[in-house]
Amino acid sequence: MYLAAVEDGKSLKGVLKEAEAETGRRVGCVMSDVFLWFAGALAEEMGCRGTRETDVVGRENDVVKFIPGFSAMRLGDLPTGILFGNLESPFAMMLYKMGRALPKATAVAVLSFEDLDPEINQDLKSKFKMLLNFSPYNSLPSSSPPPSLVSDDYGCIPWLDNHKTASVAYIGFGTAATPPPVEIISKELFPEGFMERTSELGKVVPWAPQERVLAHGSLGVFVTHCGWNSVLESIVAGVPIIGRPLFGDHHINTWMVENVWKIGVRVEGGVFTKSGTISALELVLSHEKGKEMKEQVGMFKELALKAAGPGGSSAQNLRTLLEVVTKYNL
Repeated sequence: MYLAAVEDGKSLKGVLKEAEAETGRRVGCVMSDVFLWFAGALAEEMGCRGTRETDVVGRENDVVKFIPGFSAMRLGDLPTGILFGNLESPFAMMLYKMGRALPKATAVAVLSFEDLDPEINQDLKSKFKMLLNFSPYNSLPSSSPPPSLVSDDYGCIPWLDNHKTASVAYIGFGTAATPPPVEIISKELFPEGFMERTSELGKVVPWAPQERVLAHGSLGVFVTHCGWNSVLESIVAGVPIIGRPLFGDHHINTWMVENVWKIGVRVEGGVFTKSGTISALELVLSHEKGKEMKEQVGMFKELALKAAGPGGSSAQNLRTLLEVVTKYNL
């Protein structure tokens, strides 16, 4: 196995040649992240431009019905660079090239499970040579996440132990997404003594073992940007979601959470306000609709665990992927 970080096709080609020279073996299989769209063309090699702006201002609520699996999708929830925005930007061109490259791949591995999006899976299977869904590793019965992901240096779990079942809102935006300053107040701007006076009501930490936190019995809701990993981790933990999408796939994921899977809600207006956030929290934690979301996400949790278990679709897909990789590296 040869692991390397690369930025473009030219450097990747050099890395592969170095790997062949170092190991004395020909590279027979290339596995890459979909963002490295050039990897497919490079693997195949080895064995009119302008700027156009398309605006959706005032049309954000228009419904898009032609995308399989995304019926009644808001135009404003599609990622910028797909149908609007600068369609010649580097990001938009990368997405275009990814879309052209994926159907050429021998296999496409997706972090998900088949029962979450049956219609989407059916459509993608008709377009790709092989589509393989894999449940998140934390849904595997015998999974052991890296120590760095479970360490609790700031005492989150003991703090949660002192709270009632399904009573805590966990707020986390990962490592790349941050709401604008107008929506949040940083710890440095808290009034003097605020943390001490509210220590039983809330806890602010620079890092939390998210999967352990979500799995804790006191968790009632996950307030998140709705990045894909966070959405899946919340589903596997059986925790409803309040979404505040920021960029990329966040908006489309939030739409699915609220309108398709019905396991959460978007914060009112798509931005944090005091009244909107309180309304969302009350809805999920106290109202009958919140109970329905809890039941719905619990149903998806069971499907994810079943897929990851012995004989499940994710387990079968993993065996298939291993067979594919082995075949091309004999």
